[in-house]
Amino acid sequence: MLGFLNASTTRDAFDLLRDGDNNRGPASPIRRRRHINMHPRDDTETMTPLLEVYRNSVQSWEIDMMGHMNVKFYVEKSAAALAMLGQHLGLGPGFVRESGVRLTPSDHHIRFLREQRPGAPLVINAGIVEATRERLVVYQEMVNVASGDVAASFIVTAVLQDHATGELRPIPRHVLEQAEALRTEIPAHGAPRGLEMAPPRPGPTLDEAVASGMLSTWKGPVLPRMCDGHGRLATEAHMGIVSDAIPNLLVHLTAEDRSESPLGGAALEYRFVYRRAVRESDLLELRSGIKAVSTKTYQFGHWLFDVATGDCVATAEAVAVLLDLKARKAVVIPEASRAVLERHVIQGLSA
Repeated sequence: MLGFLNASTTRDAFDLLRDGDNNRGPASPIRRRRHINMHPRDDTETMTPLLEVYRNSVQSWEIDMMGHMNVKFYVEKSAAALAMLGQHLGLGPGFVRESGVRLTPSDHHIRFLREQRPGAPLVINAGIVEATRERLVVYQEMVNVASGDVAASFIVTAVLQDHATGELRPIPRHVLEQAEALRTEIPAHGAPRGLEMAPPRPGPTLDEAVASGMLSTWKGPVLPRMCDGHGRLATEAHMGIVSDAIPNLLVHLTAEDRSESPLGGAALEYRFVYRRAVRESDLLELRSGIKAVSTKTYQFGHWLFDVATGDCVATAEAVAVLLDLKARKAVVIPEASRAVLERHVIQGLSA
């Protein structure tokens, strides 16, 4: 299972992503911003206020084997924040019950900036980057209330979807009017960094995944606990499947049992494209592969399929680093390990 980086690890890892820049010192922790720059080059400039849309704390059951909040629960909190934002936009529970439509993520970009421990108080603030009849693009920022540090950022493309049929509906004009008051821009620390945010690829097929050499890393039914209130696979359950699948991918590639290794993996960045709704009891299979490897980072690609139909229901990609679990620092990938990973690179993997 991929964790993500703690404070010192985050600085090390993002320093590793800087190509040839040896004159910059370690990055300072990113502090809570009260505004967002319309041209996000300097987070200290005057910015538009973000709206608080979520407040909670890290629970003990959200902690993974690495001792911090698992990536699945970042997505869960982001989805909850989107629902609360919907209330401010006129898309609250009353509207959902009356119209049968709801605001649903279709594309999710996440940057993990600081690890969060049990009991950490969290808030998510949000603004609207783009609002059209077809979609909303939302920027969210998770902040540790105690420290003021930004823990994670999210860019969520959301659509209005009929939860009975899955059909997309135009976003009402009153929602677009409300969105104008929440206009903002994406700051530098929240923008995509290691992933290229190109338009989503055409939906792949299971046969294509098998032929390309992608490995089977997760299989199972959609259980009730994985579903939202409408009986569909919850947004965070997609991340949960991928997170649970990582050990199977790595043991396929390296024949190593990571549960007893001093090294682990740490996610820096994720992108999910949600392609089709999945219902309770549907059978799913995840196919995974290595997209790219450098001396310091590696990228995964994941395609999630409906076993009965062969349809792709979601695609994802991630940037990760190798983590020394004792020192809690990112490390350069050993040459032997990098050679193994490079032999398994699959061209064309993308979300």
